[in-house]
Amino acid sequence: MYFKEQTFLVAGLSRSGVAATEYLLKKGATVYVYDDVDDDNVKNAAQRLSELGARVVGRGDLADKAERCDVLVLSPGIPVDHPLPVSFKRDGKRIIGESELGVMALRCPVVAVTGTNGKTTTVTMLESIFRTSGKNALACGNVGKPITSCLDDLGEDDVAVAEISSFQLETLYSLCPHVGVVLNVTEDHLNRHYSMENYIFLKSRLFKNSTESEYAVLNYDDPVVRGFAEKTRAQVVWFSLKGRVEGGYIADGYFHYFGERIFPVNELPLEGDHNRANALAAICAAKIMGVGTAAITAALKSFQGVKHRLQHVGELDGVTFIDDSKATNVDSAVKAVESVKGESVILLGGKDKGYAYEPLFEALKNSSVVHAVIYGENAFRVLNAALKSGYTNVTLCRPFDMAVRVAYLTAKRGQNVLLSPASASFDAFRSYEERGERFAEMLSILAQERVKGEIVDEGGAGETREIE
Repeated sequence: MYFKEQTFLVAGLSRSGVAATEYLLKKGATVYVYDDVDDDNVKNAAQRLSELGARVVGRGDLADKAERCDVLVLSPGIPVDHPLPVSFKRDGKRIIGESELGVMALRCPVVAVTGTNGKTTTVTMLESIFRTSGKNALACGNVGKPITSCLDDLGEDDVAVAEISSFQLETLYSLCPHVGVVLNVTEDHLNRHYSMENYIFLKSRLFKNSTESEYAVLNYDDPVVRGFAEKTRAQVVWFSLKGRVEGGYIADGYFHYFGERIFPVNELPLEGDHNRANALAAICAAKIMGVGTAAITAALKSFQGVKHRLQHVGELDGVTFIDDSKATNVDSAVKAVESVKGESVILLGGKDKGYAYEPLFEALKNSSVVHAVIYGENAFRVLNAALKSGYTNVTLCRPFDMAVRVAYLTAKRGQNVLLSPASASFDAFRSYEERGERFAEMLSILAQERVKGEIVDEGGAGETREIE
C-alpha cells in the first residue's frame, strides 16, 4: 500500500481510529476523519488530529468526501453493514481496520488470542511470561495499545501479543500469527453478527492465512473450537481441563505440557476453571515460542489478574464489592458467579447484545447468588428472562448508580455486591472500563456517606440502612 498516493477516510474516532489516523499521517497519507458521535471525547480527538494534519468531515459533507477517498479505515465499533462501508464496497473500494494497518507493518512474530471470554486475561498472562523470560513483548490489539501504536516499540526479535475480537476480524485480512489461540466460542455479539454461524466463521478467520509452519492452540473441551482443527493447515496443540491431550492439561494436581510438569494448579492465584483454562492456553503458546518452564512458572504464580475482571475493589459495612464489568455476555457472568466465594447480590444489565438471558438465570438458581438487581437499557428483557426461568429474587432499578445503591442495601454483612452485567456497557458508558470505574466511584461515595452518617437509601427497593 503506497500511503502517499492514496486518500483515506478513518471512520470512528475511538482509540483505534485515533491510532490509525496518527499512523497514516506519519506515513504521509491524506486522511479524512469522521465520527457520527458528537460528544466531547470525539470533538477533542478530532481537534487534535486536525492539528496534526487530518481533515475533519462533518455529517453533511460525508458523502462528498467519501467519494474522494480510496480506502475506508473502519473502527471496530462500526458494523460492516453500516451505510458507509456498504457504499465503499459497492464502489469496489478497499475497507480495512486499524489492526490490518498494524499487522501489515509489524516486523516481529505475533501470538494472537481470540475467543468469547478470557482473551484479555490470557494475553496479559502471555505478556508477563515473555517479559519474565527476558523477551520484549507488548499486549496490543483489542487490549492495551492499538497495534499501530506499538510499531516503534517492537523489533524483529520481540513479540506482539495481540487480542483479536470478532469485530476486528471483520476487517483483518493479512494476519498470520505464528501462534493463534482460540479459547472458547459461546453466544455473543449476535446483535452485530446476526447468527452463531457468522460469529463462529469470524472466529475461524484467525487461521485464514496459516500454513504448516504456524501453530493453532485450541480448546479441546469446546466442540466448536475443536472443529477449527479441521479448517486450518497450522499444527494443532490442544489444551484441556478434562483429560490428557497432545498439549496442555491438568493431572495429579499439576499443569502439564506434553507430559512435563509445569507447577501445581493450586499455586495459580486466580480462582475458577476458566482461569485454569486460560493458564493452560498461555503455557502452550509460551512453550511453542520457546519460553522455559521456570519463566512460565514465575510469571503465572505471581499473576494477579486484570482490571474489571473479578477485581476486589473494596469493602463497606462488611459487604465486599467485586468489579467484573468485563463480563459482557452470559457465559462470562456464569463463570464469574461460579468463581466468587460466598453469597452475592449481582448487578445485571446494560445494552442488549441479542442473545437469551434464560440460561443465566437457570445458572443463578443453583448458585450462591441470593438476589439480582437489574438495571440499564435491556432491564425489561432481562427481567422477562428471570420470570420465565422462575427466578424471582430480583429488583428492577434502571439507573446504574441507583442500582449499585440498591445492591448494597440488599446485601447483608459477609455477602458480595458483584457487578457482572452479562451485557455491553454502551447504553450509559463508553466502555466496560468506564462502567467498572463508576462502580468503584459509587463505593467511594457510599463510604463517604457512611462517614457522614447519612442515609444511603434514596427511594430504591429494599430495606433502608442507617449508616452508623
